[in-house]
Amino acid sequence: MSEELAGLTVGLIGAGNISHVHVAAWKALGARVLVHSLEGAEELSEQYGLEVVASLDDCLAEAEFVDIVTPSATHKEITLAAIKAGKNVICEKPLTLTAADAHEVIDAARAAGVRLYPAHVVRFFAAYKAAYDAIQAGRIGAVAVARFYRQASSPAGAGWYREVARSGGVIMDLMVHDLDQARWLCGDVTSVYAAQNPPTVDGVSPVNVAAHVTLTHESGAISHCRATWGATGTTFQTGFQVAGSTGVLKFTSDGDLGYKEELQNGDAGGDLLIPASTLGESPYLTQLRELAVGLRGGAEPRVLASDGATAVYLAEAARASMESGQPIDMKTFVSSGAVA
Repeated sequence: MSEELAGLTVGLIGAGNISHVHVAAWKALGARVLVHSLEGAEELSEQYGLEVVASLDDCLAEAEFVDIVTPSATHKEITLAAIKAGKNVICEKPLTLTAADAHEVIDAARAAGVRLYPAHVVRFFAAYKAAYDAIQAGRIGAVAVARFYRQASSPAGAGWYREVARSGGVIMDLMVHDLDQARWLCGDVTSVYAAQNPPTVDGVSPVNVAAHVTLTHESGAISHCRATWGATGTTFQTGFQVAGSTGVLKFTSDGDLGYKEELQNGDAGGDLLIPASTLGESPYLTQLRELAVGLRGGAEPRVLASDGATAVYLAEAARASMESGQPIDMKTFVSSGAVA
């Protein structure tokens, strides 16, 4: 463990699928991990050598800060409880299920003087960070068009994901990563247009579903995001292509797992070739180290609570667009606070 994270005790709230990569990262950082969950805490503890805590209050009392990895619909309640206890918070995406709720927890954290960071891990994947750095450095000129895609075997066949009131559906649960990326790489968004097939009916998401969202950015850039919950056995894949006035950035996880740039200004050096993330440090480890350092008063991380709230806001606008069949003007769109 680095000196800046010495003596760290983390309260992990939740023991589902994503908890495993979080635990692996905390253990790699040398942290003591307490775990509290309504289900699965004993099994997770036995697997990784954690300490089970019977109640949320006890976990909040003993931990330096909490890492919330529970189902999405519980994020707001648990985050507010942690803030009330004076604890800093890391919360898995989405921060909450509506932008109104996201701003409520941000306001509560500000009033209590505690820090709140959303775990938008894609910002910590090497290829996406390299794209961000290349764009910031002007390597491809002004961004014109960007495309992002993300697909996975659908989790909606069982559990809580199919209930949009609990998961937010495929856009809030899966595409929220790329909505955040589109804004990170292309700038603030002025309008959102979305379509989904098959449609959500009576608050129930289809098991297998694809959604497409088109964003217009303040810069004039256009970005397209596609997310798919596929049939059982669908391989997880993600990628992007960002085209600017002097070049293109490309990445696909099902290719050679590398990072490519095509420049037209004579500056096509190979310095941005990034190996597969599996060959380097886990992006979850990179993320949690950076967030933990920020929680201890160190450098601010690359993702803040406001970024988490904006990603939720864009996902909420996408749902409103699907319902109306019309583009949503982000200058006038107001979060309804309704999940489904």
